Amino acid sequence: MTPHLSAAPPELEGKIVTPVDPRYLLLRSTHTGVAEPALVLLPESTTEVVAALRFARDRDLPVTVRSGGHGVSGHATHDGGVVIDLSALNRVEVLDRRKRLVRVQAGARWAAVGQSLAPYGLAIGSDDHGDLGVGGLATGGGIGWLVRDYGLTIDRIRAADVVLADGTIARADAEHDPDMLWAVRGAGAGVGIVVEFEIEAMEVCDVGYVQIAVEIKRDGRALRQWADHMASATRGLTTTVSVQSCGSALVASITAVVAGTDRHHLRAAVEPLLLIGTRLLDLNVRLTPYHALLATPHLYPGSGQQAGATTNGLLRAMTDDDATAIMAAATMPQQPSIQLRSVGGAVNDVPAGATAYPHRHQDTLVIASVFPPRRGAELDAVWQPLAGRSDGAYGGFESRPGPDAFARIYPGATGQRVTRLWNRYDPDGVFRRKEPGRGRG
Repeated sequence: MTPHLSAAPPELEGKIVTPVDPRYLLLRSTHTGVAEPALVLLPESTTEVVAALRFARDRDLPVTVRSGGHGVSGHATHDGGVVIDLSALNRVEVLDRRKRLVRVQAGARWAAVGQSLAPYGLAIGSDDHGDLGVGGLATGGGIGWLVRDYGLTIDRIRAADVVLADGTIARADAEHDPDMLWAVRGAGAGVGIVVEFEIEAMEVCDVGYVQIAVEIKRDGRALRQWADHMASATRGLTTTVSVQSCGSALVASITAVVAGTDRHHLRAAVEPLLLIGTRLLDLNVRLTPYHALLATPHLYPGSGQQAGATTNGLLRAMTDDDATAIMAAATMPQQPSIQLRSVGGAVNDVPAGATAYPHRHQDTLVIASVFPPRRGAELDAVWQPLAGRSDGAYGGFESRPGPDAFARIYPGATGQRVTRLWNRYDPDGVFRRKEPGRGRG
């Protein structure tokens, strides 16, 4: 049932989308989930975000906040409540080129951020999808194409403007409420609606982009070769590995991004990857502007087009047994998608207690997904060989947030502090009425 709209504030005139509105079908869903919210609100300023939040709270409707709507949990929408869609808050502004300080609103997509900063020779390390919204990633982590060189997105956040559950607009930085800044950087979804970030960018123009396909055996040796190389490689090299079956063969698809354009440096970083596995199947090398990796064709509305179940775990250093377990998962009859992402490097320069993301000693992120008609039970079966081997988890690749996921994402003292701060800034649980630990997409 659509809530009564007669008392809607004037700030929201024309910005309340009901199920009978032609815009509704384009706004009700995310990339990974389909839902039927009672209303979608489209504020265009911080003041209107406050009005939208009060409008929902006055009607005692559950609130979901959405920046891009790409998040794997699908929780950037839900049935029956109010979705506050931040897509109109999408400004990108270079505040200080010398200090590389950039202001980015939460509804901007990373493709647009990349294009806006390219003329300045700047970039912000983000995700590897251009359609992802800034808000979800920049409050949860940020593992992207240059993560080993740049670090996590949250590590470069210097300030944030937040709308709290009571409608207060708060400033979080090192001088004004450092506790809030700590929580925003890794656990921001439970603090409030972050509407703007000030982020320190990096100097980058072109990068080396390499795609490699190699045939591998089931014994896991190829994964150890990859992990051993990454352990000693320049931090300017960041890679992902996807394992898949091609008939009777197993193939590892490796994507490598190398910071900078020095060809000798590029060759030295990548050549060991060509020796992985039993046979090189394909190789594509090019230099490309960094922003081209976050392509604008990615900017499409969410319609639940990639539903699935996903979980993940971090590894401190890959052992033979770890590699064997990953290959066991990859070759299960559920036909999962298994991806490995290199972390470490600049990520691990940050002390574990400096942000709400405490995982600062691991080198590899392992992600497992299954797709319809397979569901959570099938994912659990796939993950079983790895469940006891992982050391922590990353919230951005967890489709089933809940107490168990919270404990892996925010272990020990970090989880205690996150809970304490969430209760301080949102005592009524407005932003966590579903499961704890969820992020925004």
